[in-house]
Amino acid sequence: MTVRDNLAIIRENIEAACQRAGRDPADIRIVAVTKYVSVERAREALEAGITDLGENRDDGLLQKYSVLGDKATWHFIGTLQSRKVKNIIDKVDYIHSLDRMSLAKEIEKRATKPVKCFVQVNVSGEATKHGLAVDEVIPFIEQLHDFSHIQVVGLMTMAPYTDDEAVLRACFRQLKLLQENVQALQIANAPCTELSMGMSNDYVIAIEEGATFIRLGTALVGKQF
Repeated sequence: MTVRDNLAIIRENIEAACQRAGRDPADIRIVAVTKYVSVERAREALEAGITDLGENRDDGLLQKYSVLGDKATWHFIGTLQSRKVKNIIDKVDYIHSLDRMSLAKEIEKRATKPVKCFVQVNVSGEATKHGLAVDEVIPFIEQLHDFSHIQVVGLMTMAPYTDDEAVLRACFRQLKLLQENVQALQIANAPCTELSMGMSNDYVIAIEEGATFIRLGTALVGKQF
């Protein structure tokens, strides 16, 4: 299917989820995860009306950026090694995987303007997943108050890969509660109004539980195009 066809289905699902949750579909931002597809498929996403593209490796982002440049808003969504920050920092608009002080320091050192960051949280506690433990998040964000080039716009998580709706909802609800707790602190450089959660298999549930950014690969652009 074309990206446009996939997007039509996704938008219908978003509208239905928002109706159930009493939300406005306009508040949901779709990030097309293009890490498995070609530049041409990424361009197709832009032509279909997607404005946000997400990559999880610096080389993949640089390859697509060299062709598409400022036609997209760029999101780095994978684990970011501190030594790779210099490669992408002047090209990305959002980093979804801030999870340690060494990375924060490198972003602060390399950035020439504030970078919108999501703090990655390992809500599920799975050993295979990156991110801070829930009880580490607020102390970590409080340590960033003097970092002029980091703006904590929200929190990000990856839910367990499961069909158990109760498990997914519990994960997303916990992140939503944590986001509200951070927002209530009114830290100047951490407005924390956004939630990056929900992927191709669980984005409908994520929206019902408060997601504002959903990261869609397979459902939107597919694989190996």
